[in-house]
Amino acid sequence: MRVSSALSLSGFFLLSTTTHFPTDAFAPTLHSLTATPPKSPPSRIHSRHSSLPEHNASPSEQDPLPPSKPPLRSTLLTSSLSLLLCFLLPVSSPSPANSADYDSFTPSQRFLSELWRVVDASYLDRTFHSLDWFRLRQDAVYGKTYKSLSDARAEADAMLSQLGDRYTRYLPPAKYDSIVDAATGNVCGVGVELEPATKTNREGNRVVAGDVEASGPAFMAGVRPGDVFVEADGVRFDDGGATPDDVAVVLRGREGSKVGVVVEREGKTLDFILTREPIKITSVKWYLGEMKGGGGGKVGVIRIKNFSGTTAETVKGAMAELKGKGARKWVLDLRGNPGGLLPGGVDTASLFLEEDRPVVFVVNKNGVVDSQKTLTRGIDLDTPLVVLVDGNTASAAEVMTAALQENKRAIVAGEQTFGKGIVQTIRQLGNGNGGVAVTIARYETPEHHDINKQGIAVDVETRTDCGKDDALACLPSEVFKN
Repeated sequence: MRVSSALSLSGFFLLSTTTHFPTDAFAPTLHSLTATPPKSPPSRIHSRHSSLPEHNASPSEQDPLPPSKPPLRSTLLTSSLSLLLCFLLPVSSPSPANSADYDSFTPSQRFLSELWRVVDASYLDRTFHSLDWFRLRQDAVYGKTYKSLSDARAEADAMLSQLGDRYTRYLPPAKYDSIVDAATGNVCGVGVELEPATKTNREGNRVVAGDVEASGPAFMAGVRPGDVFVEADGVRFDDGGATPDDVAVVLRGREGSKVGVVVEREGKTLDFILTREPIKITSVKWYLGEMKGGGGGKVGVIRIKNFSGTTAETVKGAMAELKGKGARKWVLDLRGNPGGLLPGGVDTASLFLEEDRPVVFVVNKNGVVDSQKTLTRGIDLDTPLVVLVDGNTASAAEVMTAALQENKRAIVAGEQTFGKGIVQTIRQLGNGNGGVAVTIARYETPEHHDINKQGIAVDVETRTDCGKDDALACLPSEVFKN
């Protein structure tokens, strides 16, 4: 088996302790907070913009934001299809007319006013879930008294929860800093992909090791895929309420530092002491196999754990190697893939598509449609292709799946995907108050289906619980004949 060792920025924590989020309430913000975006191969797509009628504007009476350092530049993952992969949400300084009013605010009022303003400026749903969004601001900023910033942060959670969008949320300082550190590579981990437990592992609302990097500290100590996290550094995770995010924050830390971990495996409790170190994520793996019971020819299996700017080139190299070894069919294994860089998913899909084929449509808050089509002819338009997905296949992975399915290029097998068809970015708040994740766009499939909260229906239902390195065990031999 060969692997790609390129660092991936998919999800919050793929630079260290890797986290898969699709079924977690803290799953959405797939982005990187880097000053300079990573270099990627030229995109194989081009875009075309058109406008739809603008939604109702939000109230214009707003408190200004405080003077602050320049906002962080964000590289969107599973997000805007801008080929630059970078954008900057402007933050205005207080206008002279309102500066005095702002200066009179308490720290809690400033925090809530700024958070409201950031969400108001960029939130996708301009009806704000049919709320009186401006009244919420007035009540939060002027109508309540806060004994501490902790009380104000609780109010921020309550205010944003009314939007009915679990992906738009307040990020306390520790969580925000953790995300930034993970995205910029300033932390170390133990080499474990964390996933919410699913119906296939029967562990309820708990966190499991979805995969373990073969050369990482966790694997070397004895942690294995499927292990259920019970405790780390004295923090318990067995109450049914823990998320992959919660576990990842504890597992990551300074290089060379140690973390105690307790896991459950087959009814037994196991203890490990792990030493944190820099982790390189192997986001693409490939191997050659044959269908059980025959099926005519060797099958090249390419497992994509998440999408980065280099995924398409890595997949292209894997295809060349596997073809050289006799592969006559393809399986793209996207089980558990939470997304990543959306252009990575689009470019990978384009390897299998004709020129000028629709891949995805991205719609922003103003109704502007970014239409993405393949720019060049793919490298393989005829080899039988199956895409294997499960309930944790989400976001950019769903974009790729829908593009191949709706362009009649691939058979989709497995189970219905997660259904995340919206895009988030993250913004830093002033005065050390953390940040806020905001839904800023949605996407549609080539046939203009909105898969958010719906997912993608498969062409062939199959089991999805076979080993991560044995995808063919999930597939009947006749799947290629559909």
